[in-house]
Amino acid sequence: MALDYLPILVLIVVAFLFAIFILVLTWALGPKSPNKAKDEPIESGMIPFTNPRQRFAVQYYMVAMMFILFDVEVLFLYPWAVKMRQLKWFGLAEMAVFLLILLVGFFFVWKKGAFEWD
Repeated sequence: MALDYLPILVLIVVAFLFAIFILVLTWALGPKSPNKAKDEPIESGMIPFTNPRQRFAVQYYMVAMMFILFDVEVLFLYPWAVKMRQLKWFGLAEMAVFLLILLVGFFFVWKKGAFEWD
């Protein structure tokens, strides 16, 4: 029984060794010309002017989570739209329930003030 997992173990070991080999190879063959300009931290092409460990408002995370939630909705809508004729009324009812639950959640976060940036 344990021999059945031997190929998986070999794959993990080979992948690990390959990753180490590539890292060592790039370190050994890569150019090494350090200077002050290369050692400065740069974010989006600009030198940061504030502390990078500052706290962000919770609204950033709320908007990000809502974006993911409503973006995943599209992942469910597309296959349903492709197979809509085969699903007939049952598929339409199921998608209506799904969208109703999604709209209830949307109005809930709207009423809670998650979209306000005051």
